[in-house]
Amino acid sequence: MPVTFPPAHRTHPITLPDGSAHSGTVFLNTVIDHPRFQVGDYTYASDFDPPDDWAGRLAPYLFPFSQETLTIGRFCQIAHGVRFLTSSANHDTRGASTFPFAVFDPDSLPGYQPDTRDTQIGHDVWLGYGALVLPGARIGNGVIVGAGAVVRGSVPDYAVILGNPAQIIRMRYSADQIETLNRIAWWDWSREKIAAAQPLLVAEDIAALAQFDADFGKNPPD
Repeated sequence: MPVTFPPAHRTHPITLPDGSAHSGTVFLNTVIDHPRFQVGDYTYASDFDPPDDWAGRLAPYLFPFSQETLTIGRFCQIAHGVRFLTSSANHDTRGASTFPFAVFDPDSLPGYQPDTRDTQIGHDVWLGYGALVLPGARIGNGVIVGAGAVVRGSVPDYAVILGNPAQIIRMRYSADQIETLNRIAWWDWSREKIAAAQPLLVAEDIAALAQFDADFGKNPPD
């Protein structure tokens, strides 16, 4: 089966009907060059006002000298207005004042970071329009984050979350199905295998997808 989705190294993966590239959507692995920002293949972000600095737009408080990391998995979908407030945004709240005096002194600025928690986003996560991810959040695989949700803490795999603060409104699949999806980890398959599995990946039959994984390559086509 021919591969119908673009390679991971293409900056603008969407081609419009007139043949032009849609400049407002990028595969982030091609445009992120930041020592504290790690992003997997095929994860894209969209913005109606595409920036020159995608890392700065998405994670404005993540600096090269920050002590935390922001890690986003493969095949994630990031809508316009999504922001990741990483740990460098936090102030020290233990003293009489929360004013960050240290950040105004270039000698003490790099060492001032009362919060160093990493932010981790799993694979195949859809972050809806205007979602806000707070410092230290850990979002599991296959999560759907509703538009405008404010996410903190840990979110289990394949949950659907909405609101402020974000709450789980339902699970997308049963525990056994989620175990199967994490076991087969389709996001790590080759591009050719994913292309062959596309009809199953957009369907609801997890057992059929697992069977495809077990059978793939056993009987190669003539």
